[in-house]
Amino acid sequence: MLWYILKRLLYMIPVLFCVIIIVFTLMYITPGDPARSILGDSATQESIDSLRISLGLDDPYAAQLGRYLNNLVLHGQMGTSYKSNQPVIVEILARYPSTLKLAGYCLIYSLIVGVGIGVISAVKQNTWIDKTCVVISLSGVSAPAFWVGMLLILVFSVFLRWLPPSGSYTILHWIMPVLTLGGQTAAYIMRITRSSMLEVIRQDYIRTARSKGQSEFKTVIFHALRNALIPIITIAGNQVCVILAGATVTETIFALPGVGKLLVDSMNFKDYAMVQGVVLWIGFNCIVINLIVDFIYILVDPNVKTSLVKKRAKRIQEEASINV
Repeated sequence: MLWYILKRLLYMIPVLFCVIIIVFTLMYITPGDPARSILGDSATQESIDSLRISLGLDDPYAAQLGRYLNNLVLHGQMGTSYKSNQPVIVEILARYPSTLKLAGYCLIYSLIVGVGIGVISAVKQNTWIDKTCVVISLSGVSAPAFWVGMLLILVFSVFLRWLPPSGSYTILHWIMPVLTLGGQTAAYIMRITRSSMLEVIRQDYIRTARSKGQSEFKTVIFHALRNALIPIITIAGNQVCVILAGATVTETIFALPGVGKLLVDSMNFKDYAMVQGVVLWIGFNCIVINLIVDFIYILVDPNVKTSLVKKRAKRIQEEASINV
């Protein structure tokens, strides 16, 4: 168990390193001049060249990458924002609670709606309820977030005037962003839940539970759903990463002061240090989320823990035989 956790933690290092290299390389080859964005279009070429030298933008690729890795690994610094002249990590942490709040609301909404509708659709297979749920799921998966967001603003803010179109001051401000970002996630979870439940409810132990006179609710929830959780946990963990990435569009549409909007504003300003920091931060969050999902596997499914124990015992036995 402990060895499995340590191994998963060690796997994070090369993944993070690859993310850093890819993001830095993409920012390096991206067209645009941060120095001109900082000084403005009216700045002279001499002042732009001087600023580029002071920022190290004229250095070779290897020198810039080495300096970035040195500051990140040894000092824990992601650089300084060209726009605000503040440390990148400070700007990210100031915006992160808003994005985390949006992701939390979306995950709760997606799990309640997705798992609930998926279970109902599986239990009522091939009925009009099942067909309606499938249509809703396909619609949710197909509709892009930017279109859903603008449609919700048009209906509930412009025509009906029920909800505010932007901001994050009250709970009413979060309804449309959560529906926009969480709707697609709920549709994915609903499809996985339905297919996983259909596979489980055909098993012999479900038939045995029903033959013993156990209520349908207990059979579905405590037997079928519990054994169908592994695929649901997998897709839920993946969708949290999708939510963090999709927050870029949603926060921009609804003017939420989160990390996603910070990324868009930084890209428009050519603030490459901030863009690198935000993408790296999102990548780190996704790696941690996948690690947490692996731990949840062990807690939910005893077979996973048993297989880990067997692998560990087999490895110890092999090492003992070699020593002998």
